Amino acid sequence: MNSDTIIHNGGCHCRRVRWQVGAPTSVVAWKCNCSDCSMRGNTHFIVPRANFKLMASSEQFLTTYTFGTHTAKHTFCKFCGITSFYVPRSNPDGVAVTVNCVDHGTLTHMEIRHADGRNWEKFVDQSGITSFSKPDEEAR
Repeated sequence: MNSDTIIHNGGCHCRRVRWQVGAPTSVVAWKCNCSDCSMRGNTHFIVPRANFKLMASSEQFLTTYTFGTHTAKHTFCKFCGITSFYVPRSNPDGVAVTVNCVDHGTLTHMEIRHADGRNWEKFVDQSGITSFSKPDEEAR
């Protein structure tokens, strides 16, 4: 984590799933139009897997949904159904954190970018999204 990184806490609606993520106070968040994200209204930011820590007691409350290539791991709470984080197809080495699931007070700014998940192959090659799960990327 770089010097601009702080710890954000967050989790699901019923608070059974809790996590910490190291990220700046200002993030680039992706609003995706794929079939899953558009139905959920998901907007997320991506961090390297090493910057994400699931609290130990949370694992028992998680379940995972996959479809298509089964690369993305849509993880959600078995009780309240909220996807507070998941492994995105674009960044299987990272974690996508749902911005509305971050506890209030630590995210100060979001730049919203649109992810064209309906035309995924074209989008991923042109967007630079794959760099967001790499440690300390400077050129985004």
